[in-house]
Amino acid sequence: QVQLVESGGGLVQAGGSLRLSCAASGRTLSSYAMGWFRQAPGKERDFVTAISWNGGITYYADSVKGRFTISRDKAKNTVYLQMYSLKPEDTAVYYCAAGRSLSVLTNGGYDYWGQGTQVTVSS
Repeated sequence: QVQLVESGGGLVQAGGSLRLSCAASGRTLSSYAMGWFRQAPGKERDFVTAISWNGGITYYADSVKGRFTISRDKAKNTVYLQMYSLKPEDTAVYYCAAGRSLSVLTNGGYDYWGQGTQVTVSS
């Protein structure tokens, strides 16, 4: 049984930064692509970013390019989302996901899913 546990969410002012973490347990996900999605109240779930199994390829939604950075530490079975220059429209619950390939995640799918962490950006 794989568990993905997100942490690092919180309340931040516009222009601020946060770093989210997602720790995997139950099995190693070193061969899986990892990613982040977000869902704002009353809106659809959106793809944010994904990283390949070896960290060599990353994808970002246009809305976060240049502001967010995804990374992973395979030894710690953890993926990170560093967020800079946060905007009120970044407010959402952020979910960590694992997929057998990058295309699974970039197409909105996943194999494993976390419980989410709330990010609130005040104006």
